[in-house]
Amino acid sequence: MTLRDKAWDLIKWKVMKDRLGYTDQEMKTFRENPRNDDVVSKAPALMNKTIVLTVVESHGCNSQHKIGDKFIFDGAGNLLSKHSPEKICVYAINAAVPLIYAANELFYAGADPNEMRFKRSACIDVGVQCGGWGRIVIELSVQDRK
Repeated sequence: MTLRDKAWDLIKWKVMKDRLGYTDQEMKTFRENPRNDDVVSKAPALMNKTIVLTVVESHGCNSQHKIGDKFIFDGAGNLLSKHSPEKICVYAINAAVPLIYAANELFYAGADPNEMRFKRSACIDVGVQCGGWGRIVIELSVQDRK
């Protein structure tokens, strides 16, 4: 390990400790899990990504989500509200959760999240034909941050 690598190693752990508000003991526990080192080492590359969930189907949506609406998240899965619709239905967010989780897991495993086989999800409303009101379907893509 080079001197530069050693310096970065110290800095990244201090940043994580401060960011997460961990005690020294909690940080020791965190660092003992090899998975955390792997994830933290890949975090900078993930922060250069934007997760976009695009409405690809919509009918009867009470929140008025339309085809083409985009819900924008940073690479870690935080909603970027300034770049998304003014209001987003909680059931659309619920549909987004497994897609974002899967995208993150694929990224951490070294795979391209855009190669995910099942990258669509829907809100839990079953639509008027099945006794509900409306329904939207969203599709995930992971893009380089501009």
